[in-house]
Amino acid sequence: MRNFFKFTERNTSYKQETLAGITTFLSLAYILIVNPLILSQSGMDQGAVFTATALTAIIGTLLIGLLANFPIAIAPSMGLNSFFTFSVCIGMGIDWKITLTGVFVAGIIFTLLSLMKVREKIITIIPSDLKYAIASGIGFFITFIGLKNGGIVISNEDTFVSIGDLTSPMTLLAIVGLTITIILLVRGINGGIFYGMCITTIIGMMCGLIEVPSSFIGSIPSIEATFGVVFNHLDEIFTPEMLTVIFTFLIVAFFDTAGALIGLTSQAGMVKDGKIPNIGKGLLADSLAGVFGAILGTSTPATSVESSAGIAVGGRTGFTSVVIAACFLVALFFSPLVSVISAEVTSAALIIVGALMAMEIRKINWTKLEIVIPSFLTIIMMPLTSSVVIGIGLGFVLYPICLMAQKRFKEVHPMMYLLCILFILYFAFFI
Repeated sequence: MRNFFKFTERNTSYKQETLAGITTFLSLAYILIVNPLILSQSGMDQGAVFTATALTAIIGTLLIGLLANFPIAIAPSMGLNSFFTFSVCIGMGIDWKITLTGVFVAGIIFTLLSLMKVREKIITIIPSDLKYAIASGIGFFITFIGLKNGGIVISNEDTFVSIGDLTSPMTLLAIVGLTITIILLVRGINGGIFYGMCITTIIGMMCGLIEVPSSFIGSIPSIEATFGVVFNHLDEIFTPEMLTVIFTFLIVAFFDTAGALIGLTSQAGMVKDGKIPNIGKGLLADSLAGVFGAILGTSTPATSVESSAGIAVGGRTGFTSVVIAACFLVALFFSPLVSVISAEVTSAALIIVGALMAMEIRKINWTKLEIVIPSFLTIIMMPLTSSVVIGIGLGFVLYPICLMAQKRFKEVHPMMYLLCILFILYFAFFI
């Protein structure tokens, strides 16, 4: 087992990997509650989606851990489940069964592109400075999510965002958790993020802010309502509306996953000479998870940026992913216990992990304007638009333009020109 996952080569241990896996799961466990709530608004059975969410996370996470040896979790994407429900099913009036079939078709296309190494090629040709910008931007985005989840920053009609009510009990709990976690980390305590979440949960229960579950074991909901429905509607997706939906699923999931993989593997120290080992296998695992997820009954899964919490604790191999998958399996039987993991509890982990990922910003060449402008806008637009894809897209558009303005045409890979055009079309017609 140690040799298979390359423990010695990556300087890790069973204890370190297990702690990392549990930490990532605790940071991501909310998806078991939130994903069914969102997709149920499209008409899907909430219980079936809960089970499909857990099973998809188990399958996808095991695949990326065993195939690519990445310490990463795969789970239904929060952005794409909202697009599935509110934009397609409610906004466009398309039945959830047909929309789910579109997710299935997008997964098949993803898998083919991965097998043909098209996705791998695109990630490989991204300039190093943009890769660092993507990793840093995701860090700022994650920190912003953590601050928002903790109630530390809130929306404001006049200034867009502002400081939250710091006297609110749940916000105070998030602040206390953040303070405890920071103290643990700066004192060099391994697993400080994990211990911080545990201590915060206990404090919340003691203060009556988090309800102590009356029972810990629950029954597993049936998946019958959603399982396999995609096979009955394949003939209904060839409409202009559905083809547009499938394309949107493709473009968002494609670059969402690309950005997350670049950021996470960079954080884990896996990027060597601008290349990510086993990236092709990682992309294949992500693609297959999309196919299985649609068959089981959930929207498009993606590489989860919350994996950064486990990597920060020391996750370096696919054994971390095995532990994450095991936690999701246990959660199927202990759903009442999962419900106590609130957004405020995990906010500290996201804030700190975002800071750690943002350290990649130091590797960008800040002395050249043609690098600074696309890199900076890639970074800043991710938290401001709540979209990794839009940040990546602006970088891909501006980078070739800046170099072309200096008549350095040959320094830009031909595929970057193609991606530049595709993102311009995406911004023009699909945003």
